[in-house]
Amino acid sequence: MINIVLHEPEMPANTGNIGRTCVATGARLHLIEPLGFRINDKMIKRAGMDYWDKLDVTTYISYEDFLERNPGAKIYMATTKSKQTYTDVHYEDDCYIMFGKESAGIPEEILLENKDTCVRIPMLDDIRSLNLSNSVAIVLYEALRQNEFKNFEMEGQLHRYEW
Repeated sequence: MINIVLHEPEMPANTGNIGRTCVATGARLHLIEPLGFRINDKMIKRAGMDYWDKLDVTTYISYEDFLERNPGAKIYMATTKSKQTYTDVHYEDDCYIMFGKESAGIPEEILLENKDTCVRIPMLDDIRSLNLSNSVAIVLYEALRQNEFKNFEMEGQLHRYEW
């Protein structure tokens, strides 16, 4: 199971969207405080729709608390500052993929301690960053693809017709 970690997320709609993506993919969501909203915020529930109660979510009071409660975790850190792309690494089935807050990303002190596991999503140089929920979806689905979409429904169904 892939783990998605949000370091101090600020926008409830992004976190709700990410929660819904986690439910759809079987990923766990980890939220590192402080959060820019309350977990019961209606914006989270609106973005996560009726999936929020199915979400496997854990909160932590700090990054240090997260590390203590997940000893030995293999953590990839998504950042615009990395030299390697998100497709350059192999994501283990039980890895953690961390994303920073919308306004500032993951603190540089944390990134410097984890240079080898930092990854970036390529984009044009005049763009500062992608939306957080889009970034999570891009990297998460690459990790799932690398793990051959284990346990996923791989055939779609039409509602009224057949292929």
